[in-house]
Amino acid sequence: MPGGRAIENQDAHHAHHEPFTPDALLLLRAAGRVRTWARGESLMREGGPPDSVVLVLSGLAKVTAESGNGYTSVLALRGPGELVGELSCLDGALRSATVTAIEELEGVVVGSEAFLRLLRTHASLTLAVLRSVVTRLRDSDSMRTERGARSSRSMLARVLLDTAVRHGTPVDEPPGALAVRLNQQELAGAAGISRESVVRSLRAMQEAGLVTTSRGRTCVLDLAEVRRWAAE
Repeated sequence: MPGGRAIENQDAHHAHHEPFTPDALLLLRAAGRVRTWARGESLMREGGPPDSVVLVLSGLAKVTAESGNGYTSVLALRGPGELVGELSCLDGALRSATVTAIEELEGVVVGSEAFLRLLRTHASLTLAVLRSVVTRLRDSDSMRTERGARSSRSMLARVLLDTAVRHGTPVDEPPGALAVRLNQQELAGAAGISRESVVRSLRAMQEAGLVTTSRGRTCVLDLAEVRRWAAE
């Protein structure tokens, strides 16, 4: 499958970010249709109608929003077993963000009517969606709190750590290293820092032997040390 990982073979450390039981995933799959998006293709666009949700089966997507001055923030990454588009389906508002495939992505598209019908008839699924929303809210609150208090280097280390642990792809060399498929602009948007700060911080991390970078991706070589930088 694209991206090298699908729902069925998730590592244990992804589990707390995946509120959906196998039964809940089956309900969602049965209610929708499977489709594939190419790298760079949008699953949904900011300002668009709340007509569906997508359950990601394989691959990775980024959630972005434009601010008034043309700056694009990377709000989150979504991978296998995660829903996108559920918030606007719940409140009927226009899409507040754009979701784009970072690599080839396969997902189940569930129409908003069918999604709401599932929630009305399956309390366990409703609770799982609620838990997922609460987890994301807590994550974004803690990121916002830390942005004012931490250095650019620390914020970038946190984004790299979180992305590597949740969505990283193992690489052959060195053992234990994880590849993060975000380019410098996307890392800047995710960490809430300037691209110049990303370049500077990545250089410092490279010199310390924590990461290597190549086109459009960063390999995290030493998770423990990146975690220490993230806590500074």
